[in-house]
Amino acid sequence: MSILLVDDHPLLRVGLVQTLAQAWPDLPVLQVGSGEAALAEVQVQVPGLVIMDFDLPGISGLETTRRLRQRLPQVRVLFFSEHCALGLVRQALAAGACGFLSKQVQPAVLVEAVGRTLAGHPYIEQSLATALACEPVRSADRRLQGLTQRETEIFLMLARGSAAGLIAEQLCISRKTVANHLTLLKSKLQVSCQAELVHLAIALGLLKVAR
Repeated sequence: MSILLVDDHPLLRVGLVQTLAQAWPDLPVLQVGSGEAALAEVQVQVPGLVIMDFDLPGISGLETTRRLRQRLPQVRVLFFSEHCALGLVRQALAAGACGFLSKQVQPAVLVEAVGRTLAGHPYIEQSLATALACEPVRSADRRLQGLTQRETEIFLMLARGSAAGLIAEQLCISRKTVANHLTLLKSKLQVSCQAELVHLAIALGLLKVAR
């Protein structure tokens, strides 16, 4: 059994590898920096657990999880992300993830989560689990929850500035399909243009803004 880390920050991956090696010194930990690389890697070696970031270059962690679970439904996916909007947590779980953690957790919590998911149990960070169960859904989150997984993926790619042609190529769909999704997104998210999609993504904490 092995673990595959999927994150585009090399220094973070190094720290995660060290944390996991201390807890499981005999467990191989592989690492890649994109969803495309992760999908290629699992064709060579099937991991027991994938620790997945949400915001990746190219296809997002959500789309990577969807494709991974379609090919290898036995593989468990644990999200480890800066982005913790409740709508995204629900989308990740719907895509087949068995757990979700924020990157603000202490190493001991990460080790606990990895141990439980390796053993076949779901794990959602306590604060997120409580919020999912108890907190009222904000207006923006409610709109996000109304999106399909494909719509969420295209929303994130558009918000990051990806052109329709690139989105079509990466998701293996036609430009017309992308255009149709954009029309639906504008309606569901109650925005009138792509710039407003960007503003909404920032408001939800889905985009990193340079400071």
